[in-house]
Amino acid sequence: MTSELDPKQQYDAKKYRTPDGIPADIVMFTLTRQERRAATKSLPRFDLKVMLIRRKSWPFAGAWALPGGFSQESESLYETARRELKEETGVDEGHLEYLGVYSTPGRDPRGWIISHAFFALVEEWVLEKRQAADDAQTVGLFTVQEALHELELAFDHREILQDAYRKIQEQMLQTTIAKQFLPEHFTLSELYQVIQTVVPDFAELNFIRKITSTRSRQGILEEARSEEGVPLLSNQYSQRPAQLYKFTDFTPRLSIYT
Repeated sequence: MTSELDPKQQYDAKKYRTPDGIPADIVMFTLTRQERRAATKSLPRFDLKVMLIRRKSWPFAGAWALPGGFSQESESLYETARRELKEETGVDEGHLEYLGVYSTPGRDPRGWIISHAFFALVEEWVLEKRQAADDAQTVGLFTVQEALHELELAFDHREILQDAYRKIQEQMLQTTIAKQFLPEHFTLSELYQVIQTVVPDFAELNFIRKITSTRSRQGILEEARSEEGVPLLSNQYSQRPAQLYKFTDFTPRLSIYT
């Protein structure tokens, strides 16, 4: 008669090597606004920016890096990303989304470290406040183009940033993610400018007609009205009053802008 061994007793964890660490790195995007000085009314200038941290110690001392931190055994990676987002910005809500895993051998000189990347959309005032509260050599806000082409980035963070930039561009054309960068009520010109800031080569001559009348896009926006049902208008950025709109809760299945 043979005795059966407990499978748990047969398992030997020492046969397998575990990573030296699993961090969550976060690409924090924001859209900064700068009013234009012009004789006639015009929309402000928008720039898509990303928050970076200057590293103070080895490895990559002095280089810029994405904010993030190592996951703890008692939390999921999403909880790690949410915790790091709050620690870095004070924000515990908002758009946070998984981007992907980065595991190229040798990506981190400290050992076998596999990173899971996320991207977040954070309001401008939050990151501006964060930047002002720290040493200028510690944290900075840069346009995506500056970060990708002019700065020395640590680890494989340039690749992560490139992937996150492509992802946010895709979502800008396929979802209602633009609402994260707009006030509750906005003109169609403001919406168009936000899209074009994130996707510079976006050019839709019939944008207003398509966004308001095309069947596949119906239900995404609605005219903003007062409690009495009167249409809300604004001439903040135009000589003539323009209709204000707001996003609904409708989620489209197809591209809504192209």
